[in-house]
Amino acid sequence: MSDRAYRIPFVSTPANEAGWIPALQAAMPGERIVPLRELDAAELAACEVAIVANPSPEDLRRLPNLRWVHSVWAGVERLVADLADTDLRIVRLVDPQLAETMAEAVLAWTLYLHRDMPRYARQQQSRQWQPLEYVKPGDKTVGLLGLGALGEAAARRLLASGFRVEGWSRSPKSLAGVTTHAGAQGLATLLANTDILVCLLPLTAETRGLLDDAAFAQLRPGASLINFARGAIVEDEALRRALDAGRVGHAVLDVFPVEPLPADSWHWTHPGVTVLPHISGPTDRATASAIVAANLRSFRERGVIPPHVDRARGY
Repeated sequence: MSDRAYRIPFVSTPANEAGWIPALQAAMPGERIVPLRELDAAELAACEVAIVANPSPEDLRRLPNLRWVHSVWAGVERLVADLADTDLRIVRLVDPQLAETMAEAVLAWTLYLHRDMPRYARQQQSRQWQPLEYVKPGDKTVGLLGLGALGEAAARRLLASGFRVEGWSRSPKSLAGVTTHAGAQGLATLLANTDILVCLLPLTAETRGLLDDAAFAQLRPGASLINFARGAIVEDEALRRALDAGRVGHAVLDVFPVEPLPADSWHWTHPGVTVLPHISGPTDRATASAIVAANLRSFRERGVIPPHVDRARGY
């Protein structure tokens, strides 16, 4: 095999190239993973597949015969929007390690809220020594928005820690130990039953702004929110109103409408908000690269494009 036989472009920013290209190359020594700019005109024309991380749509249009792209991230809403005028197949990363990493974060911050760490932090600031009454996990219901791979992994962790778990999904699902709901009425039921609401939904036309004034009004009074999905799923000002009114007791936010979070954003100083810098589910480059390698190998050997995004659903 010549050095140029299988040159696959990695289409992203230079900042992403430094970490991803060596990891991808290590996982597929039979291929050559290179930045898009290193392909000549003939290679651009011959390219059928590219590996991407939030690429510029203009860069992808330099590949006239591209059939599919493999994202190294699970979230592909920007890619779906950018490529809406094409029939390009988009394969998103589905990594069991990502699900376990996210489940760990869900459990950690659920316990943070369950044991009322925000209140202890406020008491420390006022030098107040006041133990709070202990509440068992079995007395709390965690509501999961999203029962895909991330939601299922989170549910297992929460159930193992003794919490009651309910879940909501776009279409009906069954999950051992979890009371599941679907549809508008199902969402209202879940919100009314929930003490700690965890959002793990993909961002789609249907989920954008899902948690609005009406949703917060349905939520059990004083319930807490964890958003590990996308900032646009929560209507920002509706959340602020719910926090100010005490409808939401505390919000742990790892995602925001604008990232990085601007210095003048209200979230930084609101006593009811914990700000995290989008760290709940970091991608493991080694496991992700192995998955991309397996999918590319299948494509090379059998011509099979892996399961790809349903444009109508957005994921």
